[in-house]
Amino acid sequence: MTLLKIVNTNELLHSVDSLSEIDGKLSEIVSDIISHVRAKGDQALLDYTREFDKVQLKSIRVAKEDLAKANSSMDNRTRQILQQAIENITEFHQHQKQESWSRSYEDGSLLGEKVTPLDRVGIYTPGGKAFYPSTLIMNSLPAQIAGVESIVVASPPGSDGLPHPLVLAICDLLGLEEVLAVGGAQVIAALSFGTESIDPVCKITGPGNKYVAEAKRQVFGKVGIDSIAGPSEIVILHDDPDIPAEFLVRDLLTQAEHDEDARAILITTLPSIAADVQSRIETLVPKLPRKEIIAKSLQSNGCIVVVEDVEEGVQLVNKIAPEHLELMVTNPTVLDSVKNAGAIFIGKWSSETIGDYFAGPNHTIPTSGAAKYGSPLSVRDFQKHSSLIEYSQQRLQKEADYIAEFADLEGLNAHAEAIRIRLK
Repeated sequence: MTLLKIVNTNELLHSVDSLSEIDGKLSEIVSDIISHVRAKGDQALLDYTREFDKVQLKSIRVAKEDLAKANSSMDNRTRQILQQAIENITEFHQHQKQESWSRSYEDGSLLGEKVTPLDRVGIYTPGGKAFYPSTLIMNSLPAQIAGVESIVVASPPGSDGLPHPLVLAICDLLGLEEVLAVGGAQVIAALSFGTESIDPVCKITGPGNKYVAEAKRQVFGKVGIDSIAGPSEIVILHDDPDIPAEFLVRDLLTQAEHDEDARAILITTLPSIAADVQSRIETLVPKLPRKEIIAKSLQSNGCIVVVEDVEEGVQLVNKIAPEHLELMVTNPTVLDSVKNAGAIFIGKWSSETIGDYFAGPNHTIPTSGAAKYGSPLSVRDFQKHSSLIEYSQQRLQKEADYIAEFADLEGLNAHAEAIRIRLK
């Protein structure tokens, strides 16, 4: 079976539009977990960790000594890499911080917005099969820059009862002292509703497996969430014959190696490149460490589409609204026509991998078409805005009739009288 099919545009769009429905059985399992955690608190977390992770926890919380030990045990090269990434990501996100503002009027009125950081947030960091310490950095730094005073990190334990050493080391580097050695839907429930030892949060961010995603869906409303993350995606739009096919192949594989549901798509104007990429994929994938995952991902969700021109390709991009978009094109003004994409990588030197780890912009990006209305995680996601309204007597007298009569139009007499009483 061919690993990466060449399909037409209709086949591509049909594939992208075939979104899976909510799994009823999964929903029921997660609902039961949430109910059990609400009823049994810490004991439920211990029970589920023993059942799902095969670990008997001595403590739900990670001791500060364990954080410091992991940090001190880290080799110098790893520390150098992490510190440079943290510096880059911090510098970028500092530009996103919003401040309160107000405008005063000659009549004595004032209007504006008060910007306030969230009180407390939970950062979920995957462990095991999907281990991404980069995600911890990408989710924690914006919260810290926003001014969130209370941040709790949750990550599944290994056989030693602790999250991955790199997760612990990064927590220590960032000054994150509240760390839970618990994962899965159960910790999403605990963060949402609280337990004997865990105070509830206002918002939960960070990706996880399907149980975590479903739990976030079910607790949304009780707490805020970043998004319900779907499989990772990349679309490469290409028309530049000078870009080596090997660049395209390697960038497609960056997403295919995530998991079996990941999506990798090449849209090109050059049939010869399509054939070269398809052929190279066939010979390369069997030699790769994650070949089974990559093969299944490409066969199930990957494809190549040959289009007449870049304009047709851009139309497809805007319909797909990919998480990651690489523009490997000869005309850089193509960017102006791109409306829907989470992160846009421009030119042959800008591999998607750069954005995952180092450039600065956040790698928590809307998936499954959500880039049509959503944006990457940012400092703004950890701030909230309160409207400020201070009317002077002079302004109220000027506008009172309009306001009261507007309320009358809706049949809300009490609203209208609250204005009219002030005129008497």
